[in-house]
Amino acid sequence: ARAVLPPHDANAFCHRIVLHGRDTCTARRAFCDKCNLNEICKKKGVIMPEKKYKIGYTTGVFDMFHIGHLNILKRAKEQCDYLIVGVTTDELCYSRKQKYPIICEQDRMEIVASIRYVDKVIPQINMNKIEPVKEFGVKVVFVGSDWKGTPAWNQYENEFAKVGCSVVYLDHTDGISTSIL
Repeated sequence: ARAVLPPHDANAFCHRIVLHGRDTCTARRAFCDKCNLNEICKKKGVIMPEKKYKIGYTTGVFDMFHIGHLNILKRAKEQCDYLIVGVTTDELCYSRKQKYPIICEQDRMEIVASIRYVDKVIPQINMNKIEPVKEFGVKVVFVGSDWKGTPAWNQYENEFAKVGCSVVYLDHTDGISTSIL
C-alpha cells in the first residue's frame, strides 16, 4: 500500500521515493503531476524519465465520466509533460448532437480538472482545433483511434504538421461509451 501524501507536497513525496529505494520518479507522477518536481528530483539525485512530448491536448464532452474517459486521459498524460483538456461546451454539444449533455458544462469541467493527469482545462467552444494548438504551443493532439483515416482528421493532421504538432490516436476502452445516452 502506498502512503497518501498531501497534494503538491513535492519534498515529502520525493523523500518517500528515496526512502523506499527507488531511483526514478515514475511512481511520483501518479500522485502529483501538478508540481514541477523535476527540479526537486534533480537536486535529490533522482533521475526522471523524459516524456516524448512537452505539451499535449485532447478534447471531449466527458459526460457521465467513466473509466474509458479516465483511460484516455491517463494514456495521453503518459506521453506528455503537460496535458490540456478541452471540454466541449453545452452549446457546441447541442449544435453537433442536437442534445445537451446530462451533466452541465461547469460540472464536467470541474470533474475533468480534478483528475490528476490533467494540468489545464479549457472550454472547447468550436471545432477549430488549430486555435488551441497555436495558442498553447501544443506539440501533440490525442484523439480516439476511431477517428483515424477520416477526412476531418486527415485534414487536421496536415494543419497540425504545419505548426510542428503531431497526432496520436489512442484506443478506446472496449465496451464503455456514453455516446448513446
